[in-house]
Amino acid sequence: MGGRIYQNLIAMKTGLTHAERQALFDWDKFVMDMNRDNPVDRDESELAKRKRIERLEADDETWFKYYFANFYTAEPADFHKASTRRIMKNPEWFEARPWSRELSKSGRTMMEALKLSLTGKKRNWFLASNSYDNAVRLLRPYKAILEKNERIINDYGIQRSYGSWSDGEFITLKGVAFRAIGAGQSPRGSRNDEVRPDGIIVDDFDTDEDCRNPETVAQKYDWLERALIPTRSISVPLLVIFNGNIIAEDCCMSRAMAAADYYKIVNIRDKNGKSTWPQKNTEEMIDIALRNLSYKAIQGEYYNNPITEGRVFKKLNYGKIRPLREYRFLVAYTDPSYKKKGDFKATVLVGRWKNEYHVIKVFCAQTTTSEMLDWNYEILKFVNGLVPVYFDIEWPWIDEPIKQEIAAANKRHNLSLHPKPDDRDKPDKYHRIESRLEPLNRNGELVFNIDEKDTEHMKNMQGQFLALSPTSRAHDDGPDAVEGAIYKLDERTANNIDNIQTINTAKRGSKRI
Repeated sequence: MGGRIYQNLIAMKTGLTHAERQALFDWDKFVMDMNRDNPVDRDESELAKRKRIERLEADDETWFKYYFANFYTAEPADFHKASTRRIMKNPEWFEARPWSRELSKSGRTMMEALKLSLTGKKRNWFLASNSYDNAVRLLRPYKAILEKNERIINDYGIQRSYGSWSDGEFITLKGVAFRAIGAGQSPRGSRNDEVRPDGIIVDDFDTDEDCRNPETVAQKYDWLERALIPTRSISVPLLVIFNGNIIAEDCCMSRAMAAADYYKIVNIRDKNGKSTWPQKNTEEMIDIALRNLSYKAIQGEYYNNPITEGRVFKKLNYGKIRPLREYRFLVAYTDPSYKKKGDFKATVLVGRWKNEYHVIKVFCAQTTTSEMLDWNYEILKFVNGLVPVYFDIEWPWIDEPIKQEIAAANKRHNLSLHPKPDDRDKPDKYHRIESRLEPLNRNGELVFNIDEKDTEHMKNMQGQFLALSPTSRAHDDGPDAVEGAIYKLDERTANNIDNIQTINTAKRGSKRI
């Protein structure tokens, strides 16, 4: 049941979009290969056949696995199975599936729709997409499977009829109709004999271009509500499945979620930073797939978190930092996000030079508390006693578990490092970051080390700064750490601290820093 079925089975064409690569896929060959790999038992008796079909139909996952063996490339996750149970048990139902890429939205929906059709529970389907051509592309595998899947033909009879049988519209010999339709096309009057549409699949409906114009989004969703869905019969149950991602703050998927009987956002990783479908997408696979993508692209495509860059911070200022000896002292500030394992952890080393704040060293990643603490020792090694350094950490994260982690880190590095809690009563995070850092950045007084620009840590930091807005759900742990470091720099400067203990006076294993 692989979401990457196309990528695994078609040669990738340089310069083609994802949709164009899918359109080139040879579904006829795919089904023929599936038949070869999963043959029909020709010697099975009629009684055994009926019992087998009855057993298969009693369990959706078993049915899917038998008739779609080459789609079912990984065992489904719990969210797949729970969604299917709702779909199959509720003939009158509207479910939105804001699932990440690689979570098999379209593949699972196809298996559900075909089972409902072959078992006589649904008779007239619309498959709607952002354009007619895209809808045809999505409907093409339905047609290929119905006309060539030998296991389906053996158990449910020949499906191909002698009438209209095109990629965009066809009616099976058993009288089940399928029709592709693009956004804005007229669906009125579409009937299969006396049956109005009783199943509507909406897939890949939003586009980036459409979502840049709120009026276009409103018009498209209005078409769904006033033209497509009302083709139903009031007296016949209608199933609506809406597949897609949340690609903008205002998009048709968001509106569908508000109208649906049920929806569940499923990202590539869960709130604890673990794969939501580990049976198919291992942690290593996800890391490899995302390694060259920007923070914005990852959040939009895999975390249902669309980002409009530049609302507060248009760009970051990069420049050469001063020799470390020219800073009076430095602050290393850590934002641990300790109780939110899926969040980023961030540590920054910041110094003040004249009226500028220089972000000298940046660490910003989704990682363990142990590795986060190791960043502080990397800072010690980097500074090498050339200038005094204060270590601060966001309050209230000095609790027993992190105290134990700090003790273990000190033992591991044979040093005694004890970050000081930032115990101020902090105002709202967004307003605190925006009010303190935006003027500095706008006036060129917040400068990031250009030598760090191409590191993954700095890319994460920049992505979080550019994504910051009052309504964004993007991570902000990096900017929060920078704000904390600058606050502490200003506080210590104002207090005119002269008695700073420097690193090079510390004795290994004993000195508290």
